[in-house]
Amino acid sequence: MKFKTNEMIKASLFIALGLVLPFAFHQIGLGQALLPMHIPVLLCGFILGGRYGIIVGLITPFLSSILTGMPPIYPAALSMALELATYGFVSGYLYKKKNTNIFLSLIISMLLGRLVSGTTNYLLLSMAGKPYAFKIFITASFITPISGIILQLVLIPVIVKSLYKIQKGTTVNG
Repeated sequence: MKFKTNEMIKASLFIALGLVLPFAFHQIGLGQALLPMHIPVLLCGFILGGRYGIIVGLITPFLSSILTGMPPIYPAALSMALELATYGFVSGYLYKKKNTNIFLSLIISMLLGRLVSGTTNYLLLSMAGKPYAFKIFITASFITPISGIILQLVLIPVIVKSLYKIQKGTTVNG
């Protein structure tokens, strides 16, 4: 696997954003509702592709946990790392490799990431003897973060399309 310096620098920027945005949002009480760590990982997938998206998605929650204490390593950072890695990989794979529409790529990425998160939480919490019911999954994955989901559906396509237009001077998938 060959990595280019320019892409590695951009991936590092996405990791940095994935650390700074949640910290800032949590300071004003909007972290859990707006899902600020998800945005840079999704952007990374769309802009740099699946292999960088998966790396940024895996690293960011653990680094954030080590540097800020948010999220706690177990089970939150572990679950988030797998969820975000899924977002980063799937968004990049569908959009950059399969030329899938940006909205469809985003929605599929978000659904698959939440499925991975729910499955991971179920397994981790079950092993610890703690319940994780379907109702908890639905609430944590779709109800509590509804504002963040809407923000992602609006913001991500606008940013991605704008960056591609600036970079290439052309239009992108729709």
